[in-house]
Amino acid sequence: MSKTYYDPADLRKFGNISEWNEELGAKFFDYYGKVFEEGALSAREKSLIALAVSHVVQCPYCIDAYTKDGLQRGIEKEEMMEAVHVGAAIKSGATLVHGVQMMNKYEKLSM
Repeated sequence: MSKTYYDPADLRKFGNISEWNEELGAKFFDYYGKVFEEGALSAREKSLIALAVSHVVQCPYCIDAYTKDGLQRGIEKEEMMEAVHVGAAIKSGATLVHGVQMMNKYEKLSM
């Protein structure tokens, strides 16, 4: 197996982040757990959102975790890819809309 910068085994160590600050770690995991409980959105819907966001923020650990979570929740590969495309579209749009700032600045400076 080739060595990568991100070690997939590190995902299993996520819970260890509390070791260096138990109070904040516990608060984070309480919050994280609450976020993913069933609510107005189903756990399945939240898993798809998490998968899309994982790609947008480019977190390989999250991508692995929410791909696995999605499979366990019966999410089909086509649904996963569509969620990734939604994330990509939003990221692209957010990048492009900042082009308006550049256009405004260009107009102001070139007067």
